[in-house]
Amino acid sequence: WAYHYITEYPDQPMGSGGKPVKLVIPRGANFRQVLRRLDQAGLKTNQTALKLFAHYKGLAGKVRAGTYTLDSSTTPRKLLDTLVLGVPAPLVSVLIPEGKNMVEVAEILHKAKIANRDKMLEAMRNVHLLRRLGVPGRTMEGFLFPDTYRLKAGTSPQEIMRVLYKRHKRVYYRIRKKYPKQLRWWRKRLGWGHFEIVTLASIVEKETGQSFERPRIANVFLNRLVFPRFRSRLLQTDPTIVYGCVVPEEKSAACRKFKDRIRRIHLNGKANPYNTYAHSGLPPGPIANPGKAAMEAVMAPEKGRYLYFVSKNDGTHYFSKSVREHERAVDKYQRGK
Repeated sequence: WAYHYITEYPDQPMGSGGKPVKLVIPRGANFRQVLRRLDQAGLKTNQTALKLFAHYKGLAGKVRAGTYTLDSSTTPRKLLDTLVLGVPAPLVSVLIPEGKNMVEVAEILHKAKIANRDKMLEAMRNVHLLRRLGVPGRTMEGFLFPDTYRLKAGTSPQEIMRVLYKRHKRVYYRIRKKYPKQLRWWRKRLGWGHFEIVTLASIVEKETGQSFERPRIANVFLNRLVFPRFRSRLLQTDPTIVYGCVVPEEKSAACRKFKDRIRRIHLNGKANPYNTYAHSGLPPGPIANPGKAAMEAVMAPEKGRYLYFVSKNDGTHYFSKSVREHERAVDKYQRGK
């Protein structure tokens, strides 16, 4: 009788079934307290047998805190499996908009209670972790693909980075497959690959919110990099200066005086490596996380000979091919002449 009881007990229903039972196990509760809570919840069982079975399976110390909804007909085996597995963390829907930098992404995840902001940023700057994930940069900047995600609260920073980077790679490689000729041109003409294309795409993303302008803005920067008569190779884009003054841990003396507005001291600040008014070519890395449209604009820029553009103060830009034309546009739209 004892042998049959021991072998059959784990799979015997604990009640008649059909009635949901709410069981609350507080953090730090030992197994004796768990047994008491089971009894209070109305799940009647042989506590000695359940205790022996739990110790035999090595599960007595692995029960997780949480609020459980159980079927009163559950068996001791299923009960222990459920209590050891724990209550599934709820999925949280979070939107990461295009053009946000990694500090802003960390704050979005923090406000959504998915991950701690500081731990997220620490992981985004962990070079060894980035290498394991295969990220071609010294931070996660540029590779946190903007999209809507459903993530568990308390997900590890490493797992979040893996999910977002996986989405980025899937989109990037689809675009690359679509424009193989342009990719070969980038490699042959400028020696560019994944990292550089994403860097330029991040600048395009920050320069305009108008999708139809992105290919033309990409063309402007491309022309500045390759036209023989544009010898300075300066991209001269404000968002790179702002990024260098806001996001990097180490900031120049001029950037430490930055107050949400670019001034002459920032335009002349050569100590800011992201200052594209003082340093030719691309900045050291991406300045935001570009979406599909911005990356595609870089891979398929509009054909033209534009070298300058200025804001028209309505969300769009006026594009010019010469300095003289550009100065007239600046007078009209910025100086009010």
